[in-house]
Amino acid sequence: MSHPTSGLVETVHQRARLGILAVLHETPRAEFGFLREVLDLTAGNLSRHVQVLEEAGLVTVDKGYEGRRARTWIRITKAGRNALAEEIGNLKELIRRVESPTPATPPTPPTGATPAAGQPGAER
Repeated sequence: MSHPTSGLVETVHQRARLGILAVLHETPRAEFGFLREVLDLTAGNLSRHVQVLEEAGLVTVDKGYEGRRARTWIRITKAGRNALAEEIGNLKELIRRVESPTPATPPTPPTGATPAAGQPGAER
């Protein structure tokens, strides 16, 4: 049985990228400037995070014009929605464990094993 933190994926879990995916989950597409403003990122920082997500197949980037102004829109992909849902599921499980009134029982050392210094059963 693994701990919920072992399921966290850095591509998704990193604060800015998690924010990008969360915002995109709420809307069909978001304009680059909107994401920059709502996530309080610099253009260069946002650009790099979007690039990482795009390379992972979690978002798509569409460039075009709105009137005479160039615009960049970002959309979440199906893989992005799945990755976000999995990340949120792992976070929920982690929260459940932390808020649980009974802590997890630590594994019992094999018979004949010597407890590490500072551990219960170690000689003082």
